[in-house]
Amino acid sequence: MPDTSVAGGLHAQSISAWFGDRQVLDQVTLSMPAGAVTALIGPSGCGKSTFLRILNRMHELVPKATLAGEVLLDGQDIYDAQWRLTDARRNIGMVFQKPNPFPAMSIAENVTAGLKLTGRRASRGHREELVEECLTKAGLWNEVRDRLRQPGGALSGGQQQRLCIARALAVRPRVLLMDEPCSALDPTSTRRIEETIGELKHEVTIIIVTHNMQQAARVSDQCAFFLAEQGTPGAIVEHGRTEAIFNTPRDQRTSDYVHGRFG
Repeated sequence: MPDTSVAGGLHAQSISAWFGDRQVLDQVTLSMPAGAVTALIGPSGCGKSTFLRILNRMHELVPKATLAGEVLLDGQDIYDAQWRLTDARRNIGMVFQKPNPFPAMSIAENVTAGLKLTGRRASRGHREELVEECLTKAGLWNEVRDRLRQPGGALSGGQQQRLCIARALAVRPRVLLMDEPCSALDPTSTRRIEETIGELKHEVTIIIVTHNMQQAARVSDQCAFFLAEQGTPGAIVEHGRTEAIFNTPRDQRTSDYVHGRFG
């Protein structure tokens, strides 16, 4: 197993994916460097979220879903038989589009919930330190420090999403996947989560799906533009440094998309 103390680099090699007989991704290869933010952009239905779920083995839980290719975390294939599902999830965390705190658990219990799920034990003192550390990293500590025993479900939408980020960080992932984490949030909450992404990227690799081109330009170091044309499976048209994708793209379709001419 890899060292879990530092951000990890992900490399997807020749990923194809199907739901039953319907192919949704075709030969997707992408390197996502350690300690950087990679944005996956493209119109709805081009396979971005499917690709994201393949990166931490969620795709295989969908009935009749299959895939081909490799996902390497610092050179180790997470689909190899020696990797348990919990190993993949501990190393590669996920924050979903809709905040999903455990409503019956307190704020503090939400943060530490992943410890039990991954089989890790911690003393009460360590749990308290972890709660403060992760809520601070998620930009939430100052807002909730006096009500840690209140239900996580009672927080606002933006606070719930930051609580979910804190929960994901508590198991010390090396990669954090984010599937449109701000799409249901107000501008203030969106700004706070974007600030959190900027602060976190130095210790955890981040891959984010977003339909907001301004957000992609603000938070990411590199972008990958996905497209599915005329019933074909999704594929990457172009990828590279964010500045180049937005200002000097090589493909006209990329330019048309990032400048709002379709999608």
